[in-house]
Amino acid sequence: MSRRALVVTHGGREEARSATLDAVAALEHAGVEPVLAAEDAVASDLPSFELAIVLGGDGTILRAAELTRGTAVPLLGVNLGHVGFLAESERDDIGEAVRRLTAGEFEVEERGTLDVRVLARDGSIGSGWALNEAALEKVDRSRMLEVLIEVDGRPLSSFGCDGIVAATATGSTAHAFSAGGPVVWPDVDGMILVPIAAHALFARPLVVGPRSRLAVEVLERSPAAGQVTLDGRRRLEVPVGSRVEVQRSDVPVRLARLTLAPFTTRLVNKFALPVDGWRGRPNGTGRPRSIDDGTTTR
Repeated sequence: MSRRALVVTHGGREEARSATLDAVAALEHAGVEPVLAAEDAVASDLPSFELAIVLGGDGTILRAAELTRGTAVPLLGVNLGHVGFLAESERDDIGEAVRRLTAGEFEVEERGTLDVRVLARDGSIGSGWALNEAALEKVDRSRMLEVLIEVDGRPLSSFGCDGIVAATATGSTAHAFSAGGPVVWPDVDGMILVPIAAHALFARPLVVGPRSRLAVEVLERSPAAGQVTLDGRRRLEVPVGSRVEVQRSDVPVRLARLTLAPFTTRLVNKFALPVDGWRGRPNGTGRPRSIDDGTTTR
């Protein structure tokens, strides 16, 4: 059987359509059969494949992560969005990126994910997973959620809030970042919990270890029910009296990396952070070290 590569793209943009044609041509030139994922595709609809190339922003990469969940397939992201934090390459480099992907000239970086369960009062259980975050938010925008936070089976604090974000290190630059959480380097194997607009003195972001278990109870006195949104794509209802449990998943997402640029460089370039005037440690040549330190900036 010939080699196959899944192609996942943002189909509503002209730039994405053009990039898809270029990616398909590059795959075929490398002797790899492209498998284009339809907008409504699910994993069970797709034939087997060994590689995946994703054309779009982080949302498209999250969609590709759904389609490859539980497989060993590495995802190579080509950024067509605004930030594209998870992407490895840019639009102009698509031909070379496909060449290196199909030739095996890449490293695999495993990113941790979350397992999420919602236990309702009636005994029903909803479940899901997330690469970036599980965001518990109130359904009625005019009311607050009353929640109690639990860590490792022990209560920590209760308060009213607009919501709670539980995130991976990968998701620390997504919803959790917008809610005031810390930026966590992706090799930190832990979880983040960030309250949103909490009415409490002790309602600060938390970072816990990989074996910890987080839980959020929507209390009986809560004037609003909630819902958990997983990576902005999948939803679980959280009625009053329900309990949301979050723990580290055993199933990672595998990202193909073409360079070993440090995460600091990615932060600087994606967020356009000001670093003018930096000199760094001398590199033995008498000149300041380059900010790229011999790597690309993507």
